[in-house]
Amino acid sequence: MALRSPRSPTPLNRTVRTQSMPALRPRRSHTWLLWLLGVLVVCSVVTPLLTGVGMPVAVAAGANVLAQWVTAVVCWVEVRRVGTGRYLEPLVASAVTAFAAGHTGYLVTLGGAPALPFPSLADAGHLLFNPLILAALFVLVYRQLRTLSWPVTLDSAVGVFGAAAVLSVVLGPVLETDGGMPSLAALVAVAYPSWDLTMMAVVAGIASARGLSVGRNWNLLILGLFIFTVTDTLFAFRVTGPGFTIGTPLDLGWTVGLALIAVWLRSSTLPSSRPSRPVRGAWAMVVPSIAMSCGLVVLVTASRVDVPITAVVLASLALIGASIRTALAFRDLGRMVNLRTQTRTDDLTGLPNRRSLYADVPGLLAGGNRRALLVLDLDRFKEVNDSLGHDAGDRLLVQVGARLSAQLGPDDLLARLGGDEFAILLDGAEAADAETAAVMVLDALAVPFTLAGIALTTTASIGIALYPAQGADLTVLLRKADMAMYKAKSARTGHHVYRSTDDSHGDTRLRTLEELRNALAENELVLHFQPKIELATGAVQGVEALVRWQHPTRGLLYPDAFLELAEESGLMPGLTQVVLAQALDQAARWQAQGTPLSVAVNFSGSSLVDESLPERIAAMLLARALPSSALQVEVTEDFLMADRARAHDILSRLRVRGVRIAVDDFGTGYSSLAYLRDLPIDQLKLDRSFVSPMTDDPRAAALVSSTVILAHSLGLTMVAEGIEDAEAYAALARFGCDQGQGYYMSRPVPAADFDLWLARRHPESQALWRDHGAGDPITLPSSEEPLVLG
Repeated sequence: MALRSPRSPTPLNRTVRTQSMPALRPRRSHTWLLWLLGVLVVCSVVTPLLTGVGMPVAVAAGANVLAQWVTAVVCWVEVRRVGTGRYLEPLVASAVTAFAAGHTGYLVTLGGAPALPFPSLADAGHLLFNPLILAALFVLVYRQLRTLSWPVTLDSAVGVFGAAAVLSVVLGPVLETDGGMPSLAALVAVAYPSWDLTMMAVVAGIASARGLSVGRNWNLLILGLFIFTVTDTLFAFRVTGPGFTIGTPLDLGWTVGLALIAVWLRSSTLPSSRPSRPVRGAWAMVVPSIAMSCGLVVLVTASRVDVPITAVVLASLALIGASIRTALAFRDLGRMVNLRTQTRTDDLTGLPNRRSLYADVPGLLAGGNRRALLVLDLDRFKEVNDSLGHDAGDRLLVQVGARLSAQLGPDDLLARLGGDEFAILLDGAEAADAETAAVMVLDALAVPFTLAGIALTTTASIGIALYPAQGADLTVLLRKADMAMYKAKSARTGHHVYRSTDDSHGDTRLRTLEELRNALAENELVLHFQPKIELATGAVQGVEALVRWQHPTRGLLYPDAFLELAEESGLMPGLTQVVLAQALDQAARWQAQGTPLSVAVNFSGSSLVDESLPERIAAMLLARALPSSALQVEVTEDFLMADRARAHDILSRLRVRGVRIAVDDFGTGYSSLAYLRDLPIDQLKLDRSFVSPMTDDPRAAALVSSTVILAHSLGLTMVAEGIEDAEAYAALARFGCDQGQGYYMSRPVPAADFDLWLARRHPESQALWRDHGAGDPITLPSSEEPLVLG
């Protein structure tokens, strides 16, 4: 299976900017400060209630002031812990300190002292709190986005307009005068709640913006500012009316608000074990919705009673801003819907992807109908990618997806799992129905595809799992269908319905794959050699190297036990490299012994896509002091037909270096003889399927004879594979076949046994055809086994 590299989940060509943050100091145990703050807040709640039964007002006032200063200490502890280079924490700590200092100024009014004028220096500390908090919020936004976010700005502005419109109505009596400008006291009094509502709107805008985080427990910050707003509103009425006196329950609002802000600051600097969740859905519209509601209330109120013109203007601005924000939100919602569709759709084929399959199938299975899950994997798809290129492979997948869709009913589901794997969920299907559908799908895929001007026929393997008999959820069904698919692939049956015995097959396959990886690393692969005999003289012209796996527990394994697995898993290039190195090492040993032999090595299509292969082979020959004629590269017709341009390039570069090229299994691949003319080929190897029936079937014999004549007319030598008896040997010799190999002469054997066979060959064997001519079949001397070892 050829799987593509997954695309990166982050957008391409986008640089993620991060701010270099100083390392946080380890948090020491300052829990006692929080406990102390909690105790003082409780005292601040209780003491004003006891002033009516003799508790001095100074005690209540002192409890509040002390609680506020402890709040400031908590904030400065966090400033020290985060270290230098950060501005958010110092700004918040400075704001709390300024407010506590300003509130402390009211202590001078205790003990019968005259009340402070309003406004006074104490109010300067109070009012300084608001811009410092706003500056801290600005730092919070800038630190994360490195710029001001338009959604945050718009949400904040809309919130400010809506809040200011309401305040203009509520605090209208405070600002009313008998003509002329409002007094300084009235303006300062209104400034308190106005600042607070502005901060609330900004915090809410930040909290509802995507990509921004106000830290953990940001609701504490909003709650604290809300309490401040209510308290400051009541304060505005008192200072412009009967006057404000410290030590009343009104102080409690500021104390609790400051404490909540301090707790938020402390929690926001704690390292979080999980990322903060983004704001979703209706929460992103909280600020514009509230602002729109406030604007509507003010305008409706203005239609019935007299309200300040300022309130009407602000309400109108709030409605306009909220409308713009709502339009932007719906635009973003449309983009999110499109993005969701894209994340659940395969980019290449337009089919549902694996994510969509996992999202949709559970609901379909919950319906209770019997269903069948088919997992389809294209056979040898990697060769298409390697030979024709990934672009051709992509086009093939698109065409496969279209054909699969055409075979399914309206209630069936088709998805691309990835690479060359597809999943089909059939509705209301039993085992027989699923097998029928699998055959229809395979028949549809058997019709040739046209890719890059080449008619390409592809096959597939399908595994089938049944719901609910073989699995109650998608994960189980996929696992079992996958095992059934590999069973179909290994048995080459096209499709296979899962059985309980397939579990062991899947485990065996995975175990074999892992053991094969180890075999490549531990040199467990060995070579056996089969001689190529010149039929006319009996001389050994070379050998073919055939790989075997000396498994530590399962013994000697033949290629059919692991080569297909190596091809599917992408191990074939590495395996071919190991085989090539061992073959050349043995050729060098034979040359050193004075019996130089040419070694033929099979190369799969996936091994020949390496552009550097000719240079690497030349370097390996040079390192062993071997001539180029010591190696023969055997390729299949499938590779030659799949990508003729690539084949011509690779083979020509090998041929220029003196390496000979043979076409293995000639006659079994796609039939087009043009490549015999166009490609640099030296030899054809006639497949055993043509040689075996030759002695009993005159038509088969005529076909072999014609093929030999064709090869000679093109200047190629012909090698016959699978010679099992003397009759076949003699017939091939009469047809003029140049060389042959098969069990009649020798089985593939280890190098040591081959050396023994070569040394024991009957001296007369090389003169057999000189003595017998092209007449009767050869009769070997009875004193020797017929050129067969073992």
